[in-house]
Amino acid sequence: MSLLILGGTGTLGRQIVLQALTKGYKVRCLVRNFRKANFLKEWGVELVYGDLTKPETIPPCLKGITAIIDASTSRPDELDSLKSVDWEGKLYLIEAAKVAKIKRFIFFSLQNIEQLSKIPLPKVKSKIEHKLINSNIPYTIFRLSGFYQNLIGQYAIPILENLPIWVTDENMYVAYMDTQDIAIFCLRSLQLPKTKNQLIVLDGLKLWASSAVIKLCEQLAGQSAKVQRIPSILLNILTNIFGFFEWGQNISERLAFTQIISNEGDFNVSSLKGSSNLLTNEVYETFKIESSDIIQLEDYFLEYFIRLLKRLRDINFEDVQKQRNLIL
Repeated sequence: MSLLILGGTGTLGRQIVLQALTKGYKVRCLVRNFRKANFLKEWGVELVYGDLTKPETIPPCLKGITAIIDASTSRPDELDSLKSVDWEGKLYLIEAAKVAKIKRFIFFSLQNIEQLSKIPLPKVKSKIEHKLINSNIPYTIFRLSGFYQNLIGQYAIPILENLPIWVTDENMYVAYMDTQDIAIFCLRSLQLPKTKNQLIVLDGLKLWASSAVIKLCEQLAGQSAKVQRIPSILLNILTNIFGFFEWGQNISERLAFTQIISNEGDFNVSSLKGSSNLLTNEVYETFKIESSDIIQLEDYFLEYFIRLLKRLRDINFEDVQKQRNLIL
């Protein structure tokens, strides 16, 4: 089976690429910048130029391809890219996939997407979900919550650098996952007939509140966090104020996203009318993945802090050696 992977240089995409190569798949990555993706070529990936804003570049990328894995996405504040790439570009891709008779199209979306319909990125992803479902292309849609990898910049680094962490006065519970595990589910779905034409809500095994993540980082870092809490009522006021001004649209949308997921309670429940859904209780059984196979957040953070401390010791050792050499 030959795979075309979009977003192969990203946090999730590179894990999918790496594991696909390990499993013996022929992997091709659609890229715009060959220099940025050079490390993929060193891994053994075939790089092919493609630009979702240029429809004519897409069909050649699909020649000889069996399945598409779309792990690409724009940032929430990149409105121009959302329109030209995540909406128009993905429509071009779906149409090209139909012509190329692609056997499976895997798309990554967001959980609680119905409640986030006022925000551009979730709104676009929801529309692409519907387009894909109605395209007659065999599909698998994974709705994800949050990555362990994103928590490093959100919590671990600010604590280590003694910077403030901003949270709301209400705890949001998220079933985070490691991108390595998400990649395993993704590739295994290609071998499971039951995942064809399914929307799969993919969750980690434990719900984490921001307060619990902060506490875990504090314990491993050996220092306290500077937590700054913003009341939900103030968040609502700021959302409305910034949304009134054209220059404040991006700020308003980001605040609205924070407000919605903060008030939803558990950010791990999704549904989509008109599709066949696999929910959390069925997913692990269908994929034949045991809970012991899943990387736990505690272990992920522990490994991160161990590697970080080792690096700091190595840097300190090099500094000492330089000072000794200067003295000698």
